Amino acid sequence: MKKNSILTDDWDKCYICGRTTLLHEHHCIKGTANRKISEKYGLKVPLCAYCHTGSEGVHHNRELDLKLMQQCQQAFEEKYSHKMWMQLIRKNYL
Repeated sequence: MKKNSILTDDWDKCYICGRTTLLHEHHCIKGTANRKISEKYGLKVPLCAYCHTGSEGVHHNRELDLKLMQQCQQAFEEKYSHKMWMQLIRKNYL
């Protein structure tokens, strides 16, 4: 698991619940085209299997998924800019 995230430096626990087992790398911004952007700018977080793909995880819970996208956008814009976000992602989640 690559250790760069704009939201956390702790890759030893789930970003949502704090579990320390069965961790997955979740790219917060969807789409194949956005994967390289997510890697470059750290638009990803560690999630346990339940919070990632479980019945209430980000892949099945639109509200939780949107919350992570919003957090990524806010952190990105604080570090870079809204203009740069829109040039790269082309969608405003805030």
